[in-house]
Amino acid sequence: MTTEATTRPALAYRTGTVRAVRDLTPRLRRVTFAGADLRDVADAGPDQYVKVFFPTTGTTAPRLPALSDDSLSWYRTYLALPDTVRPPMRTYTVRAARPALGEVDIDFVRHADPGPGSSWAETARPGDEVAFLGPHGLYSVPAGTSWQLLVGDETAVPAISAILERLPEQAIARVFVEVADAADEIPLPGPATGHGDVRVEWVHRDGVAPGTAVLDAVRRAELPGAMPYAWLAGEAGLVKHTRRHLVRDRGVDKRAITFTGYWRRGRTEEDAGRERLRRHDRGETGEPG
Repeated sequence: MTTEATTRPALAYRTGTVRAVRDLTPRLRRVTFAGADLRDVADAGPDQYVKVFFPTTGTTAPRLPALSDDSLSWYRTYLALPDTVRPPMRTYTVRAARPALGEVDIDFVRHADPGPGSSWAETARPGDEVAFLGPHGLYSVPAGTSWQLLVGDETAVPAISAILERLPEQAIARVFVEVADAADEIPLPGPATGHGDVRVEWVHRDGVAPGTAVLDAVRRAELPGAMPYAWLAGEAGLVKHTRRHLVRDRGVDKRAITFTGYWRRGRTEEDAGRERLRRHDRGETGEPG
């Protein structure tokens, strides 16, 4: 780790400019960002994510609010900015980082009803500028784990891919990924050694509500024995109901499940952020059902 990395504040913006854009599927676009700020990005784990800030309409770079040491205080300030000033922000997985080159790859899902991130990615060109906060990661395998279960939708594909790349030799994993249809499937890596027992099931949504098809697939699945670690991400309902099934029906220890809702139908990230702040102010800290 460089001296700059060890002295950089916990909350610090990084600037990145588009170096390359390519489509992985009709609905998944990879953008490679480059910049000197990206040479000291710490590795926060395979599912590491960053906040990405995009320019407002009519500008070429995001206008960023001042940071503070308190992330909650900063976020309140950010949300309080007028819509015409506040830079659109969304959370994305770092699919790959190459610090020596000052590069990171981020994969954007191209939604039929695009939000600010998806809309920006549609027209992204080399030289376009964004800003980042992070990264942070959640993936944490408990000692004694005998196998891993990874469940998500297309928004979780970058993190699932990165997790699979880092699986240890002889790892056992079962992977369920829900996408719209076969056009969204991409080759997923196995452990870097090429060994282990990793089985991937692609589940096609085929027009039903997000999360329904993959939950049914997990319910039907014959899974390995004791001591699993489960990682669940994607639409919030998918995550909630899959976690509930694992705990209530399969007896998985809650402490062996990492879960995060990447998005929620009908709600923006700003909506979800304001609700989290309200829950925090009310002292509500419990896990979702």
